[in-house]
Amino acid sequence: MKMKITVTDKASEWFRNEMGMTGRGIRFFGKVYGKTPVHEGFSLGMTPDDHPRDPVVTEKKDDVTYYITEGDQWFFVGYDLTIDYDPVTDGPTYIYQDNGELDH
Repeated sequence: MKMKITVTDKASEWFRNEMGMTGRGIRFFGKVYGKTPVHEGFSLGMTPDDHPRDPVVTEKKDDVTYYITEGDQWFFVGYDLTIDYDPVTDGPTYIYQDNGELDH
C-alpha cells in the first residue's frame, strides 16, 4: 500500500486544542453508513487510540500519531488522505487524492 496521510498545520492545531491529542494517537477507519467523495454507503471514522495494532500507514505531526491499520486499509486503497481544518464546521475535513495505486 503506497498511501500517505498529510495533516495540515490548522488541522494539527485543532486536534491538539479541541481534542487534547498531544502525545496521543488517532486511528482513521471506514464505517458503514454515510458517504465520502470516493465511497457510497461508507463514511470516514476516527477515534483516539494510543496503541496502534498493525498500522499500514502513519504520520506523526506535532507529537500526535495519525494512522490507519491493516484491517481498515480497504477503505483507503488508491487514495492519499489529507486532513485539513474547516472553519465553517470548526472541525476536520478530509480530502481524498488519487495516488495511482489502482492504475494498471
